Formats: sequence, C-alpha cells, structure tokens
Amino acid sequence: MEEKIIFGKGQPLSEEAKQHFTGNCYVNDMVPFESPYNVIVSNVTFEPGSRNHWHIHPAGQILLVTGGQGWYQEYGKPARALKAGDVVQIPGGVKHWHGAAKDSGFVHLAVEPDIAAGPPKWLEEVSEKDYQTLEWRENA
Repeated sequence: MEEKIIFGKGQPLSEEAKQHFTGNCYVNDMVPFESPYNVIVSNVTFEPGSRNHWHIHPAGQILLVTGGQGWYQEYGKPARALKAGDVVQIPGGVKHWHGAAKDSGFVHLAVEPDIAAGPPKWLEEVSEKDYQTLEWRENA
C-alpha cells in the first residue's frame, strides 16, 4: 500500500541511524537539531514491517500519525495500534518503540522537545518473535 506522505518522504536513514532500526525508513528533518528552537521535528516514513529499536528520550517524545498503520509500545505494556490522526505523548524516561504494521507503511511526525536534556538512549532490537505476534486491528 502506498501512503500519501504529507511532509515529504525525505532521505534514507544515515548509516549511523540504521543501526537503531529494523527495515527501511526515511527521515525528513523539518526542524533540525541545529535550529534555535530546542526541539526536533522530523517526518519519519517506515516501510511495511520496519520499526525502530527500544529507546528512551530523556525529555519525552510526541508522535503525530499522518498515514498508514503502525505500532507504539511501552516496555511491559501491550502494543497500541496506530493510524492517521492518532497522537502519542511519551513521557521522558519511558522505554518504548514504534514502527509500521507488517503489511502497511507508516508515517508520523516525531517531536522531540527540550533537546538540551540529551539524545535518545538506544537499546535492544524489538525481537522478531514479539513483532510477528502483533495482529493489527482498530483500537488494539
């Protein structure tokens, strides 16, 4: 399924960033790290089945879903199915991952506030076994 990408697909992940993702993803840095606003805003496009690894943002993160179907999961909690229009507010220090459903692309704006608090801490991959058990459905 080809998703309409409102803010532009952007570029493939850098070699450095790829080590924190499974599958193919693209990023369009709309408000980059170098801006004077102390916030990063990126449009992230995930191909079907792709996702990031478990990670923690010191000051939290906000996801604004603009297309496709995907997942968000906090460590120790059930995964939440996401679709266009969903908003996820992730508190600082919460271990989580997000990415596409197995058979759908997924697009979201990622807002990283208070970047002075520090970069994300990247952790282990989401296991293929755990990912493959997810069954996408409305309000999962």
